[in-house]
Amino acid sequence: MKKCLLMTRTVLLLASTSHVCCAQIQTSWKIHDAHRPVPPVIDPGTQDSPGRPPSDAVVLFDGKDLSKWAHKDGSPAKWKVENGYVEVAAKTGYIYTRDAFGDSQLHIEFAEPAAPKEESQERGNSGVFLMGLYEIQVLDSYENKTYADGQAAAVYGQYPPLVNASRPPGQWQAYDIVFHGPRFDKDGKLLRPASVTVFHNGVLAQDHVQPTGPTAHGARPPYQVHAEKLPLALQDHGNPVRFRNIWIRELKTPD
Repeated sequence: MKKCLLMTRTVLLLASTSHVCCAQIQTSWKIHDAHRPVPPVIDPGTQDSPGRPPSDAVVLFDGKDLSKWAHKDGSPAKWKVENGYVEVAAKTGYIYTRDAFGDSQLHIEFAEPAAPKEESQERGNSGVFLMGLYEIQVLDSYENKTYADGQAAAVYGQYPPLVNASRPPGQWQAYDIVFHGPRFDKDGKLLRPASVTVFHNGVLAQDHVQPTGPTAHGARPPYQVHAEKLPLALQDHGNPVRFRNIWIRELKTPD
């Protein structure tokens, strides 16, 4: 009987921890550690044209205008729109959605400058900031050496991607992101950290990881209480990165 109980407890313990074991976990690596192993490079396949958004999606950019975006001060977004895409206009600042979002599924396509001259973090750098706080790195990581937690599809400064699924510069790429925001109690105590899953060009790059807090340069600050919905942001890092076919679906708990 004791042996049976022991086996039962063991099975239950394994079942309760199996999801955690299979996901990426926090490590002791320092931020941007040059010795941290970089993800393996793979060929992600093809994606020749943008798809059609789901019927229940909020289309944030349809290739025509930036009416659903603004700069932080609320002024109209100054990035360049042409030929069905929007291009970062250097030194104009981040752009933010006029609406706020929390738990969501996001699709966004991007293309890096076709003839790169820069290297490392200066090559096609931008970012998708979920809730304006938690960054999924956008970078030209095709044959471009840089630190592991700063590669394309990294949770910047925290989690490297599982693989480097980057396409050559100039080709269109895609992120599909499932995000759940953090939860706080009425006193501001963290009840549940955020979680994020990222597919880069259809390949799993982040597997339900939990950001350690908001993104910051050279630091990992703790969570601070904030609303359950905040605007999404795209980063102006000075590089002419292009975006198209941006849509988002709000995720709701089933009744």
